[in-house]
This record gives sequence, C-alpha cells and structure tokens, in this order.
Amino acid sequence: MLSQNSTVAVLGAGAMGQAIAIVAARAGHPVLIYDVNLETARGAISKLKQTNDWLVSRGKINAAESEKQLGRISIATRLEDISNADLVIEAIVENLKVKSDLISRVESITRAKTIIATNTSALSITELAACLTKQERFVGLHFFNPADRLPLVEIVSGYKTSNETIDCLVTLTKKWDKIPVVCGSTPGFIVNRIARPFYGEAFLLLEEQVSDPATIDAIMCESGGFKMGPFYLTDMIGHDVNYAVTKSVYEAFYNDARYKPSLLQKELVQAGYLGRKSGQGIYSYEKGSEHPLPQTEPQMKKPKTVVFKGSLGQAEALFNLAEKAGIDVVREEGDNCIIVGDVRLALTDGRLAITHSSQYGPTILFDLALNYADASRICLSVPDELPLSLRHQAVGFFQALGKEVSIVKDVPGIVVMRTVAMLINEAVDALYLGIAKAEDIETAMLKGVNYPCGLLAWADQLGATLITNVLQNLASIYLDGRYRPSPLLIGRVNSSKSFVPEILNNDC
Repeated sequence: MLSQNSTVAVLGAGAMGQAIAIVAARAGHPVLIYDVNLETARGAISKLKQTNDWLVSRGKINAAESEKQLGRISIATRLEDISNADLVIEAIVENLKVKSDLISRVESITRAKTIIATNTSALSITELAACLTKQERFVGLHFFNPADRLPLVEIVSGYKTSNETIDCLVTLTKKWDKIPVVCGSTPGFIVNRIARPFYGEAFLLLEEQVSDPATIDAIMCESGGFKMGPFYLTDMIGHDVNYAVTKSVYEAFYNDARYKPSLLQKELVQAGYLGRKSGQGIYSYEKGSEHPLPQTEPQMKKPKTVVFKGSLGQAEALFNLAEKAGIDVVREEGDNCIIVGDVRLALTDGRLAITHSSQYGPTILFDLALNYADASRICLSVPDELPLSLRHQAVGFFQALGKEVSIVKDVPGIVVMRTVAMLINEAVDALYLGIAKAEDIETAMLKGVNYPCGLLAWADQLGATLITNVLQNLASIYLDGRYRPSPLLIGRVNSSKSFVPEILNNDC
C-alpha cells in the first residue's frame, strides 16, 4: 500500500499534470514533475506558486501551508530521476504510441513494485498495458479537469490489472479527498461513454433544425434540470476536445451509431470555432457580444376548464398546478392526456405529434421535465397542420401554470425526453455489461458531470416501460440502430426490480 511518504512522480507538466502534482503535494507526498521540456516543468512550478499565492490572498490556505506544499514538489530533470517513485502518473498528450513508448521506458527504470498509472480520458488501458511486462501494476487514473478542484477520479482496470492495484488507488485517492469510481477498460470509461448523448442529441437536434441553440440550452436547463445546456457546455469544453473524444469513442466501438460524431461540430472545429477559448463557438464570446435569448411564446389566455384523462405519471404534478392556478380541473378515465379546449396535450413517447394527431385527433406533445412542479420552462412539439388557435390554447394553459413556453419543430422524442432516454440507456447498458457497479455509475455522473439526478435513479423514477417505449419509437423512425434499447432495459419492463440498490438514495 502507498503511504503519505510514498513518492509520486507526474509525467507531463501541462495544466493537468500541474493539478495532479499539487493534489498529491497537498496530501503530503513528495512529488516529482517531469517534462521533456525542462522549461515547461519550471514554468509549472511557477504557475503552482501563483495559484497558491492566490489561495493565500483569499484566505483559503495560510502562507506556511502553501510553502510546505510547494516544498514537496521537485523537478526531475531526467526521466531516470523518477526511478525510486512509488507511483508514476502519466499525463502527457493523448496519443497511444507516445504514451506507450513513455510508460515502457518508465517500467524499465522503476522498481518492480511501482504502480504506473495513466491519466488518459479515452484510450484503452489494456492496449496501453500491452507494452509492459508487469501489467498487473498498470492502471487508469482519470482525473477531471481541473483536477485540483473536481472531486471525481475514474480508476480504470485493464484486462490484467490486479485487484490489489485497484484497491490501493481507491484507498489513496480517498486520502487525497477525491471520490473514486472503479470501472473496466471500455471506450470513454464511465463518464465519457455515458455522457455522449448529452452532446450528440443536441447537435442532431440542431442539424434537424428543431430549434436554435439558445432555446435547446434553455429547455435542457429550465425543464431538464441540467446545470448547463449542451451547447454552452461544449463551448466551455472546446469543440476540438469534445469532438475528438466523441470520434475516439465512436471509432473504438466500430462506428456504432449511438456514438456517431456530428458533422456540424466537425465543421465548427474545421472553421476554428472552438468555443470560448477561440472567442467563437456555438455562441460568440467577443467583447460586447450578448448571449442570445431562447424562443419564448408571447402571453396567451388562461383556459377556464381543462380535463385530465387517465394518469399522467411523471407529469401528474400538472394537475395540482392547474388547480392552484384557479383553473376548473375535471378528472376522467381516458388515454393519459390533458384536454384544453379543442386540443389534446400528451407527454412525448418518442413518436411525432402528427402521428398522435392522426390517431387521437389534434394533439400537441409536451416534453419531459425533471420536476414539473419546479420547471420554469416547458417545450411543446406542434404539428405544422394544427390551427394557430389550438396552439394558443396549449400555450395559455402552461403559462397559467407559471411556465415559459418554447415551441419547437415536430420531432420524435422532442428535446429533454430523447436526451434523457439515451443517457439512461447508456447507463443501464454499462450496468448490463458489467463495466461498473450501479453506485459507481451514479456517483460518476453526479460528481463527474454534475447531472441533476443519477441516471439509474432517473430510470427507476420514469420506469423502464416509458424509456423503452420512447427508444423503440425513436428507433422505428431513425432505423440506424442509434436508439436501440439495452437488453437490460427491455428486461425490466415487466419487472419490479430497481436499477439502483436500496442502499443508495433513489431520489432525483
């Protein structure tokens, strides 16, 4: 096992390497930083001092503690200087050959008991380990950027990584005040695999001209409960980085349509529109530029009476909201919808609104919300053929409940539902394939990308029947395999078993 006295060597003095080094130093370890460019390593020490000086000025740490932390960090001028390290963490360029060459050299100069870890975000741990003779002591140790502030660490097992190595790093990272999750070596690991639909569905919606970026972002945040919309987030990440990860995962899965990269995002990268760092991405960040507003419907008349037919399940909170709004609410048996004037309102099930209209009469579909009582915006999908008066009736109803309303093109699954269904499908499939335990999947998505709800808990809340139905309806329209449900999701349709163990908090 590694102790506080164990020496940690960090290879690569870029932003990630610097952050990992200070995390280890704060935990009391002697730390060595190595970079092929000695000036880069020296610059890293200088930047770490600047960061600590800022923390001291803000009262986050005292000057004495800062001095101790920085005093634990030294520069290795040659790779051979790390030969006595107990843990080596590689954090260099995301290139398989370059990484393989380096870790092979590291193994040749370090002791047999040294643990060698890679901070890769997507490359196969098993493939990287192939160049080593002691593969049982090689492991993925994926920190999230910035590593000195974000708590999650993915500990990734290669095919031959030993349980002892995994257990050692779980114990160590907890001592570093990190939250470790363990997974197998799969493309994208937990977070970068499961999160792909959050970006992929948004770009597909934009390509289909469903709505503008600001409106899609607003719907995902104000209805879906996400902290950032997908376009604002990819602008922050950098489209070059986000596209590269998607492309890597897509190719690693032999071009599985579920992970297909966006041609639109590729165009952004080729045009140099990388996001905030370049001054232009989906949005402009030039001085004086204003963030565009989402499309919001003008105020319409509140209905006097509405009829709730059957059960609305997840959207049942709309009944209480309608009563509180002073609307005369009638409850009847029926096909799980709301009748407002001459129009039928129903929760999207993955089909088009025009399909519903042909079967049930004039229908407008509303999107999923994390919590209908608290959501400040509702997205509606309206068939082109529907009279404007019916559209106004639907808008007036939701506005009376205190919601802003955005209307988008009639598209299967609308915005939040299709995105959440795909995210849930990925999480369930990761569980089905044994990539990670349920608790690690939930923790990874809550702590790694700050989702409003654990995806498996969200699946339990919505029900496997609804999610499977949405995906199968989407699959029947797109026909490319993108929306195929996980076998485990299908298997739970007629089961009362939860995806989340009872010992975990199942609340969203």
